Amino acid sequence: MPNPDRIDATDARLLLALTEDPRATTIALAEQTGLSRNTVQSRLARLEERLDSFQRRVPPKLLGYPLTAFVTTQVRQRLLDEVAAALADIPEVLQVQGISGQTDLMVHVVATDADDLYRIAGQILAIPGVERTNTALVMRELVDYRISPLLRHRAEAR
Repeated sequence: MPNPDRIDATDARLLLALTEDPRATTIALAEQTGLSRNTVQSRLARLEERLDSFQRRVPPKLLGYPLTAFVTTQVRQRLLDEVAAALADIPEVLQVQGISGQTDLMVHVVATDADDLYRIAGQILAIPGVERTNTALVMRELVDYRISPLLRHRAEAR
């Protein structure tokens, strides 16, 4: 029985085809994947309902944010939801992960320069419930975010 929380091999093949050509038509996707046009249409409709978005990844440096940093953040546990909501209001915060270990959150931020990063780190520290932060500047990105290897792996699982 198919798992509704997982993408199957056919969906993975469709997503791979879309990563290679995001503007592909339904007919082109059908030809590339060997599926019928109706199957492609119905699967794409289901994927659109299940996925957060199909938005493209715009490199922050193209928007004027060449610096990337990770801010580990220790918070008062009872205020975790409020802290997360306040972090979501900071435009330079790209992602927040709840993590295990000595700190509670891993906050992925971007900045225009060192002074801007200092300002953003100060904003995070000023959030009620934030007890301590530690900022690590990304010196160089060695492996960019990618999903294609996982899609290929899933597409090959039949």
